[in-house]
Amino acid sequence: MSELHPVGITMGDAAGIGPEIVVKACAQGLRAPAVVYGDAGALRRAADALGARLDVVEIPDVSAATGTPGQIEVIACREPLPADLPLRQASAAAGQAAYDYLCAAIDDAMTQRIRAIVTAPLSKHSMHMAGIDQPGHTEILAERSNTADFAMMLANDELRVLLVTIHMALADVPKAITAEAEMRAIRLAHRACRHMGIEQPRIAVAGLNPHAGEDGKFGREDVDIIAPAIAQARAEGLDVSGPWPGDTIFMRARRGEFDIVVAQYHDQGLIPVKYLGVDQGVNVTVGLPFVRTSVDHGTAFDIAGKGIADHSSLVAAFDLALRMTP
Repeated sequence: MSELHPVGITMGDAAGIGPEIVVKACAQGLRAPAVVYGDAGALRRAADALGARLDVVEIPDVSAATGTPGQIEVIACREPLPADLPLRQASAAAGQAAYDYLCAAIDDAMTQRIRAIVTAPLSKHSMHMAGIDQPGHTEILAERSNTADFAMMLANDELRVLLVTIHMALADVPKAITAEAEMRAIRLAHRACRHMGIEQPRIAVAGLNPHAGEDGKFGREDVDIIAPAIAQARAEGLDVSGPWPGDTIFMRARRGEFDIVVAQYHDQGLIPVKYLGVDQGVNVTVGLPFVRTSVDHGTAFDIAGKGIADHSSLVAAFDLALRMTP
């Protein structure tokens, strides 16, 4: 993939803050050419409401992109949304459109027509209303790109966290903690750090149970599954240690002792990163055949259209995508 290719930005759910943060990021100025997979009308309305001096121009495909300053080039990948689509509420129309934008971007990334994908937030509720039974971005990206080994990583300037399990009920997590899942996550964590320019990644693995199981007193997963997987990874030459108690390992990583933490489940890993501030957090899908980064927040229906949405996470995601591509 060449740096001459544009980055693809998906607008996300049109009823949320996606159009606003895309316009704000483009108005601020991006560090590389970009095209938007979204709705030109929604972006024009957002630009007008913000007083942004940007021309929203529809183009038929990526090959027609010019990178002209002062323009947002929008790929017309589906029919326009209704101009009267209500803001601040879920709808099947917005959910289907957000899914279509993402699929179009994935297809272009798979054929190397764009440099990377950067996603604005979509609404799982809106997608479900449209009959799309997917938990979120990560699973759609993996399914459409035929990727079997993938993981979600959250990163900011202070902490990187990769998840063993993602979107599942907490009650289902223990049975999903297998040696294969641990090894996959550890290897993907190593790969992600290498893509971010860390030559010898130091990987810490968080335990599943309190005190990492306390030698089996609080559960056997840490002793019987996680620790042997760490030993196997070390035998492969990876710099990995643990399982460490989940209540202290993130502080140690933040202080510089480790480059990345492998967390066992969604909230264990995401709470520490988001506590440091969602405005600079970036979501990365690791293992895909292309680079995908995303904002570290949701659609924020409650503030959509009010002009107060913070676009910092989108800019951070865009910049990280550039660092992870040639």
